[in-house]
Amino acid sequence: MPIDAAKALAADPRSAEIAWTRKDVLLYHLGIGAGSPATDPDELRYTLESRLHVLPSFATVAGAGSPDVIGGLNAPGVDVDLAKVLHGGQRVELHRPIPVEGQATATSRVAAVYDKGKAAVLVMRTEVADAEGPLWVNEAQIFVRGEGGWGGERGPSARQEPPTTAPDKEVERTVREDQALLYRLSGDWNPLHADPEFAGRAGFDRPILHGLCTYGMTLKAVVDTVLGGDVGRVRSYGTRFAGVVFPGETLRIRMWRVDDHAVRVTVTAGMGVPPLERSREWGRDDAPVLADTLVEHA
Repeated sequence: MPIDAAKALAADPRSAEIAWTRKDVLLYHLGIGAGSPATDPDELRYTLESRLHVLPSFATVAGAGSPDVIGGLNAPGVDVDLAKVLHGGQRVELHRPIPVEGQATATSRVAAVYDKGKAAVLVMRTEVADAEGPLWVNEAQIFVRGEGGWGGERGPSARQEPPTTAPDKEVERTVREDQALLYRLSGDWNPLHADPEFAGRAGFDRPILHGLCTYGMTLKAVVDTVLGGDVGRVRSYGTRFAGVVFPGETLRIRMWRVDDHAVRVTVTAGMGVPPLERSREWGRDDAPVLADTLVEHA
């Protein structure tokens, strides 16, 4: 069988040295849509080096991407067809604010392997620390279609009932036509996000936006809208990827305050910036994008 769960779980953790500069942080922030309006003081904290604060979702690309998903697919006991792989979810837990420049050690391992029947799920856990101690922990959930059914543990269900009340906050964020081309410069060079021909072979009629770009755009909206722009208040942020986004669409981000320390979020995409007739042609109107999303904060 392509996935040997026991072998993957027993494998020694793998470590890699990572580093990032303020230029990497600035590029990431621009890639998730920061800087509009360019002179807005609230945006300058993401785009001007003298005022720079690091959005916690930068952890997913620091050092050109700590080895979450790719590391999981290269782990001992794992031999799968990349065409069957989906990035199912992502969570980051912060120990302290991310420095604007840094060097750190990322240590990764397969933390769990679940049997979902028609698919296997790998949970890749990466712990990052610098000379001063722990910085953050990333967890990526990797779905591999067609690799379940061996009778293994099914694992927890992260799905939550959607809120039935009106959101406390709701904002829309434009996805620029060139956004995927800019975001990929932070380290994800998958041609699915840039090459129409490759996207066609993957079953899409045009390139799609990186899921982790939507992930970053969403956290920025929560920080700016609910947390007063204070990135240091974020303690953890997790989501399940429920659908794709196409450049040129509009994200609709709805937020509910669970209590004084958590915000639930749903994200959909569709009509907005694209002309109405174009969205109808695409057959998308409030299509789910991120689900089971929770931001925990101080």
